[in-house]
Amino acid sequence: MKESLMKAASYFDVQITGKMVFGWNDRSIGSKVKNQKGICYWLRVVSEMMCWAQGDFWEGNLAANKIKGITKPRVIQIYEWEDGGIQLRAELMSFVEGRVCAFTPELRTKLDLSPRWLSELRASLDRLSFYPTERIHTKQEKVTRRFLVFYGDKIDSNITKWTTAHGDLHWANLMAPQLSILDWEGWGKAPLGYDAATLYCFSLLIPEVAEQVYQTFADILDTHEGVLAQLYVITRLLHRIDLGDFMDLAGPLHRHADDLLARLKRC
Repeated sequence: MKESLMKAASYFDVQITGKMVFGWNDRSIGSKVKNQKGICYWLRVVSEMMCWAQGDFWEGNLAANKIKGITKPRVIQIYEWEDGGIQLRAELMSFVEGRVCAFTPELRTKLDLSPRWLSELRASLDRLSFYPTERIHTKQEKVTRRFLVFYGDKIDSNITKWTTAHGDLHWANLMAPQLSILDWEGWGKAPLGYDAATLYCFSLLIPEVAEQVYQTFADILDTHEGVLAQLYVITRLLHRIDLGDFMDLAGPLHRHADDLLARLKRC
């Protein structure tokens, strides 16, 4: 991937000036770059098998350029090429100052989140939820299947409210002290509360921050739809744990699922 990043940098006539950062399973690589005029950008290269290098997920970051009123990188140029049956896509993006909230999706150290930052995050997700799109992040069929696998036939998994979501709202995709939301590959329609549920579940190892996140979105997460969104996110994260990721989240996620299931039984 390093060679691919250097090839893309040569194509865009920019110089790599920052640390190279690898994405999940080394599927992508990115770095701060600078052009001949000294203007900074972010250069990202992603790789995929040819049969998957198309559609919503492949075009997500570029398609997100149309979403206004949310602070995020903007894709400026695209370059694609094929190498040994693998399709590579380079995206030259605007550079966002600041730092990521964590270097992993799950939060492992306490964050000092200002009320303003949390308020801006809530406003951004509210704005996004109303954005009209035909893009799909997840479907009812997948929700139904996951619920059957993880919870049996205990609950009705039918989702009645769908909104536009980022789809991967974790701490490595959020920047501070000025809010910016990164990685828009998978945005699209998802159950109401999906993004809030994702961030909350990725916060469970740091209860104080988890409580801040929950209170920011309590009016959504406390609803029936919000509970279903949390239960679905838990299935997604437990699947990742089964693949070897963030193993110590398993206990908190199971306990939270038990609480949510008990809440549904009382309703």
